[in-house]
Amino acid sequence: MKHRVLPFALACWTALAAPLTQAQGLRPSAGNGVPRLSSPATLLPPAGSAAPSQAGPRQADYIVAVVNSEPITNNEVRQRTDRVAQQVASQGGSLPARDLLLKDVLERLILEKIQVQLAKESGIKVDDYAVTQAEQSVARQNQLSLQEMHRRMEAEGISQERFREELRSQLLALRVRERDVESRVRVSDLEVDQYLRDQQKSAAVDKLELNLAHILIQVPENASPAQASERSARAQEVLAKLQAGGDFGALAREYSDAPEGTSGGLLGLRPADRYPELFVNAVQNANVGSVVGPLRSPAGFHLLKVIDKTHGGVATTAIQNHARHILLRTNAGLTEREAAARLEDLRDRVVRGQAEFAALAREYSQDGSAKDGGDLGWASPGRYVPEFEEVLDALAPGEISHPVVSRFGVHLIQLMGRREAKLTQREQRDMVRDTVREKKLDEAYSTWIQEARGRAYVEYREPPQ
Repeated sequence: MKHRVLPFALACWTALAAPLTQAQGLRPSAGNGVPRLSSPATLLPPAGSAAPSQAGPRQADYIVAVVNSEPITNNEVRQRTDRVAQQVASQGGSLPARDLLLKDVLERLILEKIQVQLAKESGIKVDDYAVTQAEQSVARQNQLSLQEMHRRMEAEGISQERFREELRSQLLALRVRERDVESRVRVSDLEVDQYLRDQQKSAAVDKLELNLAHILIQVPENASPAQASERSARAQEVLAKLQAGGDFGALAREYSDAPEGTSGGLLGLRPADRYPELFVNAVQNANVGSVVGPLRSPAGFHLLKVIDKTHGGVATTAIQNHARHILLRTNAGLTEREAAARLEDLRDRVVRGQAEFAALAREYSQDGSAKDGGDLGWASPGRYVPEFEEVLDALAPGEISHPVVSRFGVHLIQLMGRREAKLTQREQRDMVRDTVREKKLDEAYSTWIQEARGRAYVEYREPPQ
């Protein structure tokens, strides 16, 4: 099951911040400004903090817009906007004026509601199991237990039921985009060749692309001087271990407070303008393999390792994963929850030593890789859909995941190995193909959402505040 990463990944809650900041983990927006995340994630307010608020807001809620007879309320816009502001602030970004931010968030909520309506009209459904998995992913990205995450949300006036419905809406929007946009896009060899030629021409313009690994030593909001000093000392401790030959990935898993810490701190190859300016300025003159930092931002202290640096848009090295999996496809007779239960049973058999993973894959998997015992071979970043890749990146070699839902069905994944490899010419072309495909998907999605927006009835009421 080797597939291009789905570019329109789950954009839970604060993903709306993507066009406003080049924060780590966020991909750029599509042509219409709708954001995309590399994995399901949301930023919860720091413990004990209060959401930003505007002086003198109206106390009673009211309708700000109607989309095909469904209302959007001022409270919806404000709460989403507050989370955008929190995410941007935590990552050192700057915000536009509050009224402009409110308008931007309202427009994105309108587009989201249109997509959810299209999904429901088409009979697309999201199983409770998929919502639960997305909820767990959000907690994992924020390095919280589900219980602590629910407690934090309740403190902000967000019930668990409402949060799950928001996740369900995001998944519905994702699935209708998969169906209506993903299937339309193809990339030919001629387009790959043209991209390579264009990159060679633009190399002289110094189009920098970076692949960085990241360790964050977080500093609490409103930290005392003593707390800040303690966190600075911790960052220096990590730096000393790196300078003594410590493995960056292992230290990221041990020390980093960033979500990507669980996967060794890898942020992936992307144009420099998709990284925070603080990071780009720090590593611009650093050699591949070198470590930079600690760097101070409002979020804390950052340590960066330059994994790869290119000027022509084509990566030369990558951290690759060797995985195998068992896939069960869902249908009217097999729900996601039922498929997950079957795979959980298969996992238990392997863990207990009662069966071999490869043998079970040959017997049960409904993927083309079944004949090879589920073996997917070595793959560079971006070759799998985000749900699959997020879980794979968090596994240690030999470890088996719990069931994972994707648009293809439900998977059981085992990481067989991980390596840093120099890419072959064919692998470089595969990565170029992925890049071209993502650009075409951006364009196709932009056209599709504009058409959907044009067909929808949208009535603006009072402006949000």
